[in-house]
Amino acid sequence: MMTNKNDIFNQFAKKGNLPAHSGKTKAVIYTRVSTKEQAENNASLDTQLEFCNNCANKKNLNVVKYFGGTHESAKTDSRKEFNEMITYVKRHKDIGYIIVYNFKRFSRTGISMTYLDLQERGIQIISATQEVDGTTSSGLFHKHLYMEMGRMDNEDKRKSCIHGMQKRLRAGIVTGAIPFGYTNINPGKGKYAELVINEQGKLLKKAFELKAKHNLSYTEITERLRKFGWTKSYKKLSDYFRNPVYCGLLVSSLIPGEVIEGKHPPLVSKKLFLKVNDILKQKNYGGKYTIDDENLPLKQFIKSEDCGTPFTGYLVKRKGLYYYKNNRIGAKENRSAKVLHTMFEKLLNKFKLNNKAFISTIKEVIKQMFIDLHEESINEIIALEKKIPKLENNLEKIEERYVIGEIEKELYLKYKTQFEKELDDIRNEMGKSKFNLSNLESAIEKATKLALNLPKIWTSGNLEEKRRLQKVVFPEGILYNREKDTYRTLRVNTIFKVIPMIAEEIRGKENGTTSKIKKLSRLVPLPGVEPRLEGA
Repeated sequence: MMTNKNDIFNQFAKKGNLPAHSGKTKAVIYTRVSTKEQAENNASLDTQLEFCNNCANKKNLNVVKYFGGTHESAKTDSRKEFNEMITYVKRHKDIGYIIVYNFKRFSRTGISMTYLDLQERGIQIISATQEVDGTTSSGLFHKHLYMEMGRMDNEDKRKSCIHGMQKRLRAGIVTGAIPFGYTNINPGKGKYAELVINEQGKLLKKAFELKAKHNLSYTEITERLRKFGWTKSYKKLSDYFRNPVYCGLLVSSLIPGEVIEGKHPPLVSKKLFLKVNDILKQKNYGGKYTIDDENLPLKQFIKSEDCGTPFTGYLVKRKGLYYYKNNRIGAKENRSAKVLHTMFEKLLNKFKLNNKAFISTIKEVIKQMFIDLHEESINEIIALEKKIPKLENNLEKIEERYVIGEIEKELYLKYKTQFEKELDDIRNEMGKSKFNLSNLESAIEKATKLALNLPKIWTSGNLEEKRRLQKVVFPEGILYNREKDTYRTLRVNTIFKVIPMIAEEIRGKENGTTSKIKKLSRLVPLPGVEPRLEGA
């Protein structure tokens, strides 16, 4: 037998890169409808399956597996049954065909990467109702045309749907998914949503209030609300707090740059919503905290007296003990958390009020002390307050004279503007005053209650409560000297600082009280200005 002398070189011949269908007679069938209603209420799936089986018989193809038979949107290729089919045909190299009712059933996204990948593997997509020969350039062109027509049809429907959603949004109607915290009492296909606030929504309102009033962490808010039936993770709060739908406004990427007044009932006021978001914009706003944080409440609060570096902390797992440490390279200031916590309790004890009988007198002394300190400001406020009735009276008179025709409109407007400006200036000046009696009384009330049992309040509180108390009493944190194993305070809240001084003065009196409050207040060194007690 003669052989070609070049046969030995066949091993170097290039393989073809065109799809090869010869010998592949196995096929799969994929059927689908777009919606659940179509799947349940008509015979479309049965019709598709009948046509596909007939197509297979006509082409002498052996159908080895069926996929679909349910509702799946073809807007994307992320479909469960569809993806199972694609995986199957890729794994079974003897599959040469996928049979569909029409090319729209396969995809409405046009010529996709999935389609091109199948084509490269030599797997043909056959339509039972659109007869084309995918092996010829003309047939391939028509197949691609059918697919692109499906994509264009899908795009037209999408644009029509978007237009309808835009119209609803601009009319103040919530579209899409119903926001958490609301219930739609007008459900149904094509109906406008009519929302009411449900029980979870009432708890979400409470979450806004807790954040605005106390700036609690997301975890702390969740723990508090869980007792009343809150169902969501703390991780959701960040999204809820930033969604203006809860203050009655609608925003959407479908109407970029627009903010629409919604027709749904607002969960919170716009003022409260903005206050919460102002807090969120600040650094170190409440997020999640770990079990390490709970065991290390003084982390970042204690600073090294040597270099001012804030202390961090860590857990020695083999001992099950927590430690604080200075992270500065070369620093050797590690100390047991248990020891530093005990030292902090002793530090708080210095500002503890031990006798309830002194409370009333202490409040009066502190109040008088601040009045003495701000005597000049108080006198200025009194003088300004006296001017207000006179100016208001002048306004009434000028208006009366204008109404009865004694003066012209031009003259009336001139003096009216002048008197109103003077009133505004006075009120602004009063607002700038460093002394506010109501704030002072509130701060004193809170401070004396805390001072009755400072160490116990700190040890029994949760992480957020501990941190708030630390900041209230020691606004700038505290310094730790590792060599001496002692704390040094940078600054103590004015009210807490004077409480033990006043208590000591009162203790020296026979009956623990005094009628000479003003005299007693002057025995205590005047502190700096600090009437407010933030976070208490």
